[in-house]
Amino acid sequence: MRINVHAGHNADGRTACGAIGFIRESTEARRVKDAVVSQLGQLGHTVYDCTVDDAAGVSDNLRQIVAKCNAHDVDLDVSIHFNSGAKDSAGNKVTTGTEAYVYSASSKAKAYAEKACAAVAGLGFRNRGVKYSTGLYVLRNTNSPAMLMECCFVDDRDDAQLYDCQAMAAAIVYGITGQKAAAKAGPDAGQEPTAPKEETPVGDRKQMYRVQVGAYSAESSARATMAKLKAAGFDAIVVNA
Repeated sequence: MRINVHAGHNADGRTACGAIGFIRESTEARRVKDAVVSQLGQLGHTVYDCTVDDAAGVSDNLRQIVAKCNAHDVDLDVSIHFNSGAKDSAGNKVTTGTEAYVYSASSKAKAYAEKACAAVAGLGFRNRGVKYSTGLYVLRNTNSPAMLMECCFVDDRDDAQLYDCQAMAAAIVYGITGQKAAAKAGPDAGQEPTAPKEETPVGDRKQMYRVQVGAYSAESSARATMAKLKAAGFDAIVVNA
């Protein structure tokens, strides 16, 4: 595939940057975008980064992004955002979740958006589904089919605790392509263990040894780790010990 990818808004610290809560939208959208671009490249797709970091304002940012997108003949435009408006600062043990926007029900981007939402929901986020908007500038003005991904809510404590940059990117990439890139090495790859997917007994078959990943005082933190492990292809459960 040939794909345009961009993070929404200007970069943090500049005018017209994104929403700020437990998550800073402009910063995390760029981290997810970078990971999506990297993973798509690993899988052999042609990717163009159309992010704009320092436009004069909101309108200028949108115009520059669309100009960059329309400079390429692609199969899909992907806009990475984080949502706001949940106002759940305490945490209610329920995520507000993920959603995506496309221009209309007939958009060729709709199927990609549906699969991306489902893949992100597989990490543990509520699936708010695909919505239609003729008012969003990027969806209205790009030449190619476009989807705007709202990864999760910046002002929902449960969303923020569950969120992981690499896992989010991998889910979006899988939703779009049906493919998984190789596990990334580095500080963001802690959710990608290299052990076998199934428990393998060694020695006395009457004995079984299990690997414990961590212990947490907050259930939400335990479930966030479980979601990361499952996203990496490992069976995982939370035990109240």
